Amino acid sequence: MADPKGFMRTPREEWPRRPVAERVQDWDEVYVPGALLPIIRRQADRCMDCGVPFCHEACPLGNLIPEWNDLVSRDDWRAASERLHATNNFPEFTGTLCPAPCEAGCVLAINQPAVTIKNVELSIVDRAWEDGWVRPQPPERLSGRTVAVVGSGPAGLAAAQQLTRAGHTVAVFERDDRIGGLLRYGIPAFKMAKDRLDRRLEQLRAEGTKFRTGTAVGRDIGARELRARYDAVVLATGATRSRELPVPGRELAGIHQAMEYLPSANRVREGDLAVSPLSAAGRHVVIIGGGDTGADCLGTAVREGAASVTQLDIRALPRPERTEAEPWPVYPAVYRLSPAHQEAGELGSAPVSDADARLFAASTVRFEEGADGRVGGVRVADVDAERRPLAGTERALRADLVLLALGFTGPELDDGPVAQLELALDGRDVIARDASFATNVPGVFAAGDAARGQSLIVWAIAEGRAVAAAVDRYLVGTSQLPCPIGPWDRPMRA
Repeated sequence: MADPKGFMRTPREEWPRRPVAERVQDWDEVYVPGALLPIIRRQADRCMDCGVPFCHEACPLGNLIPEWNDLVSRDDWRAASERLHATNNFPEFTGTLCPAPCEAGCVLAINQPAVTIKNVELSIVDRAWEDGWVRPQPPERLSGRTVAVVGSGPAGLAAAQQLTRAGHTVAVFERDDRIGGLLRYGIPAFKMAKDRLDRRLEQLRAEGTKFRTGTAVGRDIGARELRARYDAVVLATGATRSRELPVPGRELAGIHQAMEYLPSANRVREGDLAVSPLSAAGRHVVIIGGGDTGADCLGTAVREGAASVTQLDIRALPRPERTEAEPWPVYPAVYRLSPAHQEAGELGSAPVSDADARLFAASTVRFEEGADGRVGGVRVADVDAERRPLAGTERALRADLVLLALGFTGPELDDGPVAQLELALDGRDVIARDASFATNVPGVFAAGDAARGQSLIVWAIAEGRAVAAAVDRYLVGTSQLPCPIGPWDRPMRA
């Protein structure tokens, strides 16, 4: 390490956010442009280059974190970029969107604030793009084998890039009109600017990957026909079945899944719509679900000009520090203030909330009808430790737009590849696969949330890289591609 005492001399300093009053007026990324590079070298100095780097274990990609921290500390940015890209196809995606389990596993985090690994990662890749070090890497020769990748989220794109670089002819099939999956239409632009995605897609195109947009496998082309046309098929369709909330009043108009709401807002940013048909402007919004998708809805509703926004989280208010039940190095369920929650808190978007815009330990009892036949309110109750409603705690929240952000249960099962190929499912209703990521249909592989279940973007990219190695081996008998995880690997648990 460049400074053996850096972790003792330098406090943790994160990328500063723009003032709330400024950033809620636009859809740009929430951080101060240009403010990260001046601090990041000192932050990289805080890495102890410890002998047993648990950040490696916490990151499914196996990112070489101490190595590129040291290189940044020594001002060798090009070498740092090479080490970063050696394990991660899309570090700008993880650098903006990943919750950074690597930081929870940082050895320094045993008794101090962790190294700002995520900020260092993003600084490296931004510098690499600015200085022209990120270039297409087309294969030296073609294998003569063809692969269809179904789905263009992070797992599908990672698999496609790896297989293209290995010399196979790869086509990515996407049912939407643009490539990117949830990166395109699920993630708001204030979390990750779409030009970060677009420049990566240009790199993939220059390497030889083909894209087929507006093509739903199962409808526009049969899954069996696709399998017959290509030597191998990778299913990376994601877990797109939204979890439902079967309480009285669910049938009322004005209650929508988060993935009905967020894509419309993103299409306004893409220029497809003048105004979202589900815009929160002037409405009283209740978001049910306390995860990242709920926070995305919150930040979007604030920017659209909602009259009020409240987010319901059935979990108890998290503690500010780890508990003995979640020891280092596992990722702890501590209180975190996302940019969206900071915005809602400062703006007073939800006056009845416990903190920022969230009501913790709150369960939805029923939806109430308003004067116009649409939803007019949400009846909520406090819950006990078993998440059961407590008698006498019910109260009503005004709501004329309700967004369900309760997570996802698995891939779509009807009228698509799962049904048409008669793929086996496991006990969680996701695609079953063997140790080589292969399904019960020869030549068909599954990766990402469609087979793992709802997970983090860093796991999706790791799955894409791993399934690419498996497909490469299936096609040519051997593979030099890295395989960072197996299909049954899971995050560290207490």
